[in-house]
Amino acid sequence: MSKPTTRYAVILITVLFFLWGFALNLNPILIPHLKKACQLSDVQSALIDSASYIAYFLMALPAGLFMKRYGYKAGITLGLLLFAGGTFLFYPAAETRQFNFFLLSLFIIATGLTLLETAANPYITVLGDEESATQRLNFAQSFNGLAAFLAPLAGGAFILSGRNVSVTEQQAMSIGQFQAYLQEEASSVQVPFLIIGGIVLLVALLISRTALPVIDEEDPLVSPKVKGSILGQTNLVVGVVAQFFYVGAQVCVSSFFIRFVGQVADIGEKTAAYMLSGALLGFMVGRFFGTFLMKYVSPPRLLALYSLLNIGLLAIAVFGSGMVPVYALIGVEFFMSIMFPTIFALSIRGLGSQTKLGSSLVIMAIAGGAVFPVIMGQVSDLSSMQTAYLVPAICFLPILYFAVKNFAVKNVQLTAAH
Repeated sequence: MSKPTTRYAVILITVLFFLWGFALNLNPILIPHLKKACQLSDVQSALIDSASYIAYFLMALPAGLFMKRYGYKAGITLGLLLFAGGTFLFYPAAETRQFNFFLLSLFIIATGLTLLETAANPYITVLGDEESATQRLNFAQSFNGLAAFLAPLAGGAFILSGRNVSVTEQQAMSIGQFQAYLQEEASSVQVPFLIIGGIVLLVALLISRTALPVIDEEDPLVSPKVKGSILGQTNLVVGVVAQFFYVGAQVCVSSFFIRFVGQVADIGEKTAAYMLSGALLGFMVGRFFGTFLMKYVSPPRLLALYSLLNIGLLAIAVFGSGMVPVYALIGVEFFMSIMFPTIFALSIRGLGSQTKLGSSLVIMAIAGGAVFPVIMGQVSDLSSMQTAYLVPAICFLPILYFAVKNFAVKNVQLTAAH
């Protein structure tokens, strides 16, 4: 590929990082919004995350097999088509106001995202010189972080109404008036998701007409063979568990942020959405700052330090009052920033010919985002949203253990972003 063609391909693959980051970070907007529009409990609203993140567990291996047979370009195109199809289904879902319809739409979107993420990480590393692969990954990650910052801003502006009907106000309404209010709330997702779907289809068209390099499968003669079952690799297994708990913690912290801020500090949903956007901007800044710190502090030790800091900040969030817990939660976003790529890199270190299979298992651990929000929602329904933040606090303990277990490792190359 010529340099201009390669540069264009890098731009298109970087757009994929932005798209999946934007889609996943709309969930913290959809959780309080659909809770209101569909009259859900906290544990029911948490199924929004479950529908998204269970797709990573169910579809990661099929996505890899599809791309092995038909190529990464075909996988990306199919992923974008599924992504767009899921967003278009939001229109009839909002018309019927059926929560299961929304969940199906989110699962289809996430199936598309699984294909995109499976392809984008290896693609961005081969589009150019091997020496600059890490820089290209960091560049693409920055757009993933930018999407995380913009999604709550857009969702707060165009989806959330800022209006919550109290029990007293509801009693003063007729049944027809209340149903009309709920329908108006549900309908606010229609136009934004149609626009997202249109943009995704445009990207699919551009990808289909762009020459992309064929990624050679890993040569077993080049990579050292590792004997025995992949499950016999203890560090990988512990890493998969750590990633499972990490993604669960990350999703819990972000997804219930708006509900938490409303309960603890009595802040409206629109303002809370903008605060979440600021917190996710801190997440992006934290990833670059953490990558810089790794030049002076070994990745496992930094991972351990950040785990301890997050446990402490979440304790403040649970037991504090006023704005202090809110600031603590914003701090958690900053210190979570380096965790996914660091756990990923440490987990697959030294796997040789089993690296691809090990990578798939670590990606499947993203299913933690489907499990822990439901547990957190149940705790919230039984007590309060503030108490429920004990769930992500506990999640950081296995991450701390994994980090300490790898203290002997001095340096790793970050090769994946989520």
